[in-house]
Amino acid sequence: DRLLGGLLAEVSSEEDFTGKSGQSTVLRLPGLGSKRVGLMGLGQSASSPSAFRGLGEAVAAAAKTAQANSVAVVLASSEGLSNESKLGIASAIASGAVLGIHEDNRYKSESKKPQLKSLDILGLGTGPELEKKLKYAEDVSSAIVFGRELVNSPANVLTPAALAEEASKIASSYSDVISANILTAEQCKELKMGSYLGVAAASDNPPYFIHLCYKPLSGPIKAKLALVGKGLTFDSGGYNIKTGPGCSIDVMKIDMGGSAAVLGSAKALGQIKPPGVEVHFIVASCENMISGTGMRPGDILTASNGKTIEVNNTDAEGRLTLADALVYACNQGVEKIVDLATLTGACIVALGPSIAGVFTPSDELAKEVFEASEISGEKFWRMPLEESYWESMKSGVADMVNTGGRPGGAITAALFLKQFVDEKVQWMHIDLAGPVWNEKKRIATGFGVSTLVEWVLKNSS
Repeated sequence: DRLLGGLLAEVSSEEDFTGKSGQSTVLRLPGLGSKRVGLMGLGQSASSPSAFRGLGEAVAAAAKTAQANSVAVVLASSEGLSNESKLGIASAIASGAVLGIHEDNRYKSESKKPQLKSLDILGLGTGPELEKKLKYAEDVSSAIVFGRELVNSPANVLTPAALAEEASKIASSYSDVISANILTAEQCKELKMGSYLGVAAASDNPPYFIHLCYKPLSGPIKAKLALVGKGLTFDSGGYNIKTGPGCSIDVMKIDMGGSAAVLGSAKALGQIKPPGVEVHFIVASCENMISGTGMRPGDILTASNGKTIEVNNTDAEGRLTLADALVYACNQGVEKIVDLATLTGACIVALGPSIAGVFTPSDELAKEVFEASEISGEKFWRMPLEESYWESMKSGVADMVNTGGRPGGAITAALFLKQFVDEKVQWMHIDLAGPVWNEKKRIATGFGVSTLVEWVLKNSS
């Protein structure tokens, strides 16, 4: 401002720029060495990673508009910040910029490539510690982009076979630490996965059960974890076909959003290689379609733990695939399981489009994941697992029905999943039906990846 003779102060008062979060103004200035100077608002007390990630995204948006090749970011006041804070802020700005510049143009006939080649972050330090932090931000951001692109891919491109192929590619890229085991329908039948195979039965695209396993390069393993993701590459609703306004059948390619978070975190962890922790990434992938071989309302399925399910709604299919995936995860000898699923519209009704619902009987696991989310900046809210609601899930002819009607629909869905988890295993269910998709921009968000990676690192030695 001093160099510009008070111009920035003048502009901010004239244009009513108060530095509120989301405000910005960009000035074109000849003869200064840089073509433009922009002011970006951060709000009164910006301290969260998401505020600085938002700054990075705003910078990327301004760079896109100006078709800029290089950008420098400086905080108007960075005095009094601890070294730790500076590292965190720099990496949040960097990841925001990387995610902000990303555009998924794979399916467009014409597309502009972003011009931005370099981003300089000034006044927040230098050195190996910062380099390490920025490398981590880069690894996680590229995994989020990978997750977004999986969800954005239409169902005619991303079939269960294509999703399994993407998982296999991760394993071959990081073969020093990740192995893959992809099971066919025949192998799943041998494992008695009747619940999962019931959902897959109507589609011409065969199902694939994906199991990746991360093991560190060396040293003892102190924690065994599983990440389980719902992997419905398309969901028509089956015979309870999705109809009417708000049924969202046109975006049901997003029904594998949970698996995108799980495979995205596998990609990041393959790059980061944390010690002391073994992680199983599990996805029972298939399509929920309609045909003469498809499951009907009223059918009874038997899951791999022997429990029987009367299907009273073929559109509550995600939980049927997760049932066998959770049994399989428990059989890997893990101590903790986090499952992620675009499971219920009820969760969006309860929490809106940008907050995921968390269900777990374990306070300890809740604490771990919420601490991880504070670093990632993703929004979660813990919901009750009200056992008395299980009454609505009783069947007259089988152990349970697969849906308990409208009241508390996200809770009864979580209670259903709980039937397939070993009591000795700490378990959490995350319903990310809302935040996995940005309705306004009609693109995927990559939600879940950064929190999962942070959580795994918390469990790493």
